[in-house]
Amino acid sequence: MTIRPAPDLRPTLSDIAKLVGDDDPEKLARILATGATITEIEKAVLWASGADDVFGEAPHPLEGAAALVYDILTADAPEEERR
Repeated sequence: MTIRPAPDLRPTLSDIAKLVGDDDPEKLARILATGATITEIEKAVLWASGADDVFGEAPHPLEGAAALVYDILTADAPEEERR
């Protein structure tokens, strides 16, 4: 059985790597530096992975740390893929 960290806790670099599916140490460190909780990172990942397919094409409604994480995750994406 895998124990999942509590959603309102600050994640470790290992937690972040699992959540975002990326092992780029610079990207992971930038996400960690936002102070985002696991829930905020999950929201950002959801939007960065195409949640607009579910929620419509409106700009993402993320705020605070979740918005910062979203920006980090989509920084390398072509402009037309970012919303």
